[in-house]
Amino acid sequence: MTIRKLAMTAMLLSVSISSIAAPAPESPDRQTPWGLYVDSKEAYEMKKGADGQKVLFVDVRDPIEIMFTGFTDTVDINIPFLISNPHKWNDKKNVYAMEPNKDFESKISQALKERGLSKDDKVVLMCRSGGERGAPSAKALDGKSYKQVYVVVDGFEGDTVKEGPKKNWRQVNGWKNSGLPWSYKLDRSKMYLE
Repeated sequence: MTIRKLAMTAMLLSVSISSIAAPAPESPDRQTPWGLYVDSKEAYEMKKGADGQKVLFVDVRDPIEIMFTGFTDTVDINIPFLISNPHKWNDKKNVYAMEPNKDFESKISQALKERGLSKDDKVVLMCRSGGERGAPSAKALDGKSYKQVYVVVDGFEGDTVKEGPKKNWRQVNGWKNSGLPWSYKLDRSKMYLE
């Protein structure tokens, strides 16, 4: 192959990679060791594309949260990173306490194996907004041989409206607000059951 052909191939490859990659979040708390980020539309394209069967798409939200906010069947499985504990209270947030799922990494590994995949394949993690659980759930996989862990930066519900009568409503970007398929009907076979 000539140098010109190699340069052209490298350019095309960089264009195709950048076309499926959201920019890195500004906050270090939302960044991951892999530096791999997609928005909800890009996650959908990854899963529905020609290599979609080589992608494990995981909803990392608590099942109770999913029950009230909705779910997409595009996701392969629900494995919560944090699980609500109805026996403990978070005074700061005025909600039930959320505790780490001690089986999170092992369940991800098991889900890969059940689909004939390995830790070399793509794992895409989606939480509510891409913030509080997206990057932390990815960081929980760091150092455990995973090669390609992506975070959906706008999450399932997206960001909040900053002003006006719907201030603080989650109606900016995200899976639900992007015209992607979702419903309140849950697929029991995909949901996390202890």
